[in-house]
Amino acid sequence: MAASATIIGVAATSSVALAAEATPQPAPRPAAGVTLPSAPVEKVIVTYKSRTAEATSNTAAKGDAAEKAAKTGEDLSFERRLASGAALVDLGQEAASKQDLSEVMAAFRADPAVASVEPDIRAYAMAVTPNDTEYAKQWDLFEPTGGMNVPGAWDTTTGSGVTVAVIDTGYAAHSDLSANTIAGYDFISSSADARDGNGRDSDAKDEGDWNATDGECGTGSRASNSSWHGTHVAGTIAATTHNAKGVAGIAYGAKVQHVRVLGKCGGSSSDIADAITWASGGTVPGIPVNPTPAKVINMSLGGASSTCPTVYKNAIDGAVARGATVVVAAGNSNANASGFTPSNCANVINVASTSREGNRSYYSNYGTIIDVSAPGGETRRATDTPGTITTPENGILSTLNSGTTTQSLENYKPYQGTSMAAPHIAGLAALLKSAKSSLTPAEIETAIKTNARPLPGTCSGGCGTGIADAAKTVQAVTGAGTPGTGANFANTTNVNIVDNSTVTSSISVTGRTGNAPAALKVDVDIKHTWRGDLVIDLVASDGSAYRLKNSSSNDSADNVLASYTVDASSEAANGVWKLRVQDVASGDTGYIDSWGLTF
Repeated sequence: MAASATIIGVAATSSVALAAEATPQPAPRPAAGVTLPSAPVEKVIVTYKSRTAEATSNTAAKGDAAEKAAKTGEDLSFERRLASGAALVDLGQEAASKQDLSEVMAAFRADPAVASVEPDIRAYAMAVTPNDTEYAKQWDLFEPTGGMNVPGAWDTTTGSGVTVAVIDTGYAAHSDLSANTIAGYDFISSSADARDGNGRDSDAKDEGDWNATDGECGTGSRASNSSWHGTHVAGTIAATTHNAKGVAGIAYGAKVQHVRVLGKCGGSSSDIADAITWASGGTVPGIPVNPTPAKVINMSLGGASSTCPTVYKNAIDGAVARGATVVVAAGNSNANASGFTPSNCANVINVASTSREGNRSYYSNYGTIIDVSAPGGETRRATDTPGTITTPENGILSTLNSGTTTQSLENYKPYQGTSMAAPHIAGLAALLKSAKSSLTPAEIETAIKTNARPLPGTCSGGCGTGIADAAKTVQAVTGAGTPGTGANFANTTNVNIVDNSTVTSSISVTGRTGNAPAALKVDVDIKHTWRGDLVIDLVASDGSAYRLKNSSSNDSADNVLASYTVDASSEAANGVWKLRVQDVASGDTGYIDSWGLTF
């Protein structure tokens, strides 16, 4: 495909200062620059030596507490026995002074029956509100209406050990990104478009993508300043966090690898396809192998095309086969995303944009091929004059550069676009891969889609399964904070559904013991007009079928996006499970987009 790919989501290339907002109250965390409070001690933990009466008898432990109370003058009482066998002793007041605590502990330590005594100290959630100076303006991370619930995931994972490739305009130097940036590559083969005089090379520096005159990049193109788009995208993913500076990144423990493909007048699909291959660890003729291949690829770019070009399909399929999750922006034309590529390619997570109020952003593409939504912001309202910035506080704030053409001083600016939504999902994918390294791209996609929450606002045309929820998704794949959760298995390979036919999609479950649970969760994502045509069953390894959905001549709505619960306790967990879909009428078709099982 010779057509160029243009940047998605740079409508806000300048802005006014964001309105000041109240800083959320932080929870204490032992991180750089954060001091824990002097917490009061209300109880002590006493471990008695084995074979003493107090070690096994609560009555004896109560008597010992009363004896120590008389000796120290404190109001001590035995509260309960811990799982370890130790006794929890209440000091009888809200906060014991250091002197009182020392006297009590000294009394217990002097007792030959006591093995140890220690204060019952306080612990705090580790996911402190970052001390980054602009964090209060990052509503997209923490606000309950339009945000993505990111802080709740940081107790479990920060993305460490994962490289995220940002296939974009390259890297503009920024001190809030430098610590998390590793060597990338410049894949722009045209030296004129690259503006570096030599085409492809190992320097991914952003040389600027400005256009001096209208029409320079084709009919209808407009003169514009450099966007520094890749740097803005990278900041959302992995800006340095807890450094008392700038913004916080979603996966701030991850590394960003800039792979430059967009220069003057965008970039070519041939360069972009090679960049996808190289970023994921594949071989590109004449280019050194990537020494640090990415497990997540972000592409906030796209062009008009009714089909996915073969060059994109092959590159994306290869990247996914090598274990890379590919995230793509849906596009900013307020149109069906099926007419834009690579968002219409298979094996990608296609991301639409939402506003601070939780609506589909007025510019965001939509449709049945959207997988999930994420905050992309609105720096102006739909009815405001195009090119103006009337609501900068509602945009996505991230790292940038102040140069109008070539690089100048670093800064921070709010942008809007599905380009801003996609890196939210790329950051979440990095969090998931870091938390559970065995996750496949298919499992990551299913987890993100399954655990999204419905848009609190409105979406016309289709916004996927909802707004991604970082904390809920991380909990789902790790079991953190969710007793009883287990492994997730998924299949995201599309299976076409034709009229009056029956198709299946299989998942091979391994590593489980015993039978499946009585509440086996089955998540289904089927793109199909007039869903009433469909009959859906879960089929176990022995052929037993469990009906999930019946057909209905009255159900004319599009798509099946649902979670079902099946009592599969009589079935062996391990084996090949199938989703069986029957189309029982004529006139409407579609495909199985993805489905998953949670044990």
